[in-house]
Order: sequence, then C-alpha cells, then structure tokens
Amino acid sequence: MKPRTIQPASCVCLNIAVFATALATLPPKLWASPCSGLPTAAQLKTLLGNTASGTGISPPLGPGTGAGGLFGGQRMWAAVVNRDGEICAYATSTSDPTQVWPGSQQIAKAKAYTANAFSLDALALSTARLYTFAQPGHSLFGLNNSNPFNTLFLAPPSGTGGGKNQVVGGIITFGGGVALYSLTGSIIGGLGVSGDTACTDHEIAKRVRDLAGLNPPGGPLVDDISYSTVDGASVFSHPVCQNTLRNGVFIGNENPASGY
Repeated sequence: MKPRTIQPASCVCLNIAVFATALATLPPKLWASPCSGLPTAAQLKTLLGNTASGTGISPPLGPGTGAGGLFGGQRMWAAVVNRDGEICAYATSTSDPTQVWPGSQQIAKAKAYTANAFSLDALALSTARLYTFAQPGHSLFGLNNSNPFNTLFLAPPSGTGGGKNQVVGGIITFGGGVALYSLTGSIIGGLGVSGDTACTDHEIAKRVRDLAGLNPPGGPLVDDISYSTVDGASVFSHPVCQNTLRNGVFIGNENPASGY
C-alpha cells in the first residue's frame, strides 16, 4: 500500500493564498453574487414604504406627492430579477402579505422579467411603453402569450417560498415594470410592482428604482409612462387609469364603459 502523504500546514496556507490571488484577478462577474448590486427583500420593503408618499425621490418625480390609484400605492408586491431573469428578491409593502392582492405577486414577478427582457444598455423600455404595441392591429400583438409564467414559483399568500434564483418568465404589457441600471449605465436587471392600478404601479416602480439609485443613463423619466390625453397619441401610449397621477400631477380618470 502506498504510504499516505500529509501536506504541511504551510503548504495548505500557500495553496489557499494562491487560490485567493487567482480569484481576485478574475472579472467580477465570474465570482460576484448573481444578485450583486440589486435590492434585497428587506431593502425592497423599506423602499416601498417611502415611495407611496414620495419621500426622498428626485425632483422630477414629484417629491412629497401621492401616487394616485385605488390605494395610493400602499398595498404593493415588488420583485427584482437579475440580468439572467432570475428572481433575486420580492416583498410586500405591508407587514401582512395577505393584505395585498395575491394575484399581484405573479404580475410583479412577470413585470420584472419583462422589463429586463426587453431593455438594453442603450434602451430602457418600461412595461408601460409596451401597451400599444401589444394591442390588436399592432406589431407585437400576441406578445403576452409568448412566454408563460411558471406558477410553480409562486409563494402562497403568506409570502414564503416563491421561486428565488429561478427564471419564472411571464410577459406583462402594462405599467409597473422598469429596468434597473448600474452606476456605469449597464443594465443589471428588472423591477416589477403590482397591487394598484397599472398607472400607480408604474409610479411606485420608478420611485423605487430612483431611491435605490438604479436609474437608466438618461435619468428616471427616460422610460416614463405616456398618456395620449396629455402627450399626444404615440406607439408608446398607455391608457389613463382611475385617479391617475404622474410625477405628482393629476392626469385624469379611466373612461367609463360604453355599449354594454
């Protein structure tokens, strides 16, 4: 039998030092956490708590103003994905997750996935700006059905579990999803918010992004929601919702039903 060789402690220490040195020379993306630079669940909850009142947001977003909608943006699910589309964190704005619409969890995660999936370093494309493209008669009609959400990665209403580090997919083409950017202007993921009207969801999403310091290179309004009633009709237009505010300014209410 071949005699066993015991490595001296000095050799072990030397090997560790060599490994550490080699690791340090690798590009950061090869060894950094896949969710590095993105908000954690605890940070998301804190950010959501400040955005409904406009506390601390940049001047163009309407500091100290409300977010409109049905609940004033106070009953929200938020989710963050990394550039690979993997869920990194999710949270509710309320201490009791059951007091936010359970269906909004899936929508928030899908909005985060969508915003990341269709944005680039050179183009921040919020889910609000996809609305018209996905309508009948327009070039991306059917987009919503192209990548179904995987319901295996939903948490129960209690908020526990829910697909962290998984790619859940889903395509949403109304307000509430925005891309997230590093300080150097590179896209690093997406944020999705749901729990109120689509218009208020967008207001809260862009405020969370702003407070987190993850705005696009063009600033917090480069992918802002557009309303034909005040901005003129365009391919990026989104319908006005009930009690719509944009950057603290009242825009209007959703049109009533007609013909039924």
